[in-house]
Amino acid sequence: RKADLQMKEMKKYRVKPGHQVHWDEVDANDKGPFGKKEDAVEETEASIQKIDLLQERLYAEGQRALLIVLQGIDTAGKNGTIRHVMRGINPQGCQVRSFNVPTPEERAHDFLWRIHQHVPAKGSIGIFNRSHYEDVIVTRVHDLISDREAAKRFQEINDFERILARNGTTVLKFYLAISKDEQRPRLQSRLDDPRKHWKFSPNDLTERGFWDRYPKAYAEAISATSTKHAPWHLIPGNHEWYRNHLVAKIIAATLAEMDPQYPAAPEGIDFHKVEIPA
Repeated sequence: RKADLQMKEMKKYRVKPGHQVHWDEVDANDKGPFGKKEDAVEETEASIQKIDLLQERLYAEGQRALLIVLQGIDTAGKNGTIRHVMRGINPQGCQVRSFNVPTPEERAHDFLWRIHQHVPAKGSIGIFNRSHYEDVIVTRVHDLISDREAAKRFQEINDFERILARNGTTVLKFYLAISKDEQRPRLQSRLDDPRKHWKFSPNDLTERGFWDRYPKAYAEAISATSTKHAPWHLIPGNHEWYRNHLVAKIIAATLAEMDPQYPAAPEGIDFHKVEIPA
C-alpha cells in the first residue's frame, strides 16, 4: 500500500508525452502528503541512501549512464538540490556541468554541440545545472529566436535525447518551480547575507523583470519535449525540503528500475584460496 502511494506521488509530477502544460497547474507551494519538513525526513534520507548504493552498482557495471537535467529560474534551487540530494554519492562517479551564455566558439556550432561532449560516460551520473534548454527558453524570452526556430530546436532536442537513450543513457528532467513572491526574499538574502554575495548578479534583477514571459516559454518547451525516453517532472520548489524529497525519490526509483548489477568476478579465481602476501 505504501509503495502504491509513493508511486502515485511521483507520477503526479511527471509530464505525460503529448500533454500540454498549463502554468496554473504547477503549485509551487505544494507539500504533497506532508504537513511539515519533519514528516518527510525519514523517506528523504532513505531515498538518498538508495541513490548511494545504486550509484556504486551503476559505476561498477560500467554499461549505462544517468543524465539529470535541472532547470528553473534564478533562486529556484538547482544548486541546493544537487548539494542535498547527491551528497552521499561517490564524486568519482558523478559530474556536474553548467551551461551559461555560449562562447564565440560554441556559437560557431549548432546549439547542441557544446552539450553532447559533456553527457555522462557509461557508469556515471551526469547533472546539468542549466542545460540545452536554455537555448529554447532564455532565447525565446529575449526574442533571440523565432517560434519557427524554437519548434525546430524542440525536435532536435527530442532526437538528441533519443540518441542518448538508445545508447544506454537514461534521461531525467526536472523543472523546479517557485513563485514570484518566493523568489523575492531569496534574491534579497543574496544582498543581506555576506556569505551569499558571490551568488548575486545584477542580471538576476534584469531577469526578474521578464518573469511573466518565462512561464509561457517553459510551458511550451516542456510540452514539446517530455517524452517516454526523457520525461519532464514539474517539482514544487517553494519548500526546499519537499523539492529535495521529490527529486531524491524520483532519482532513486529510476536507478532501481535501471537495476545496475555488479559485474561477474573474473573466471578461474578461487577467492577462498587466494592469500594476500604479507
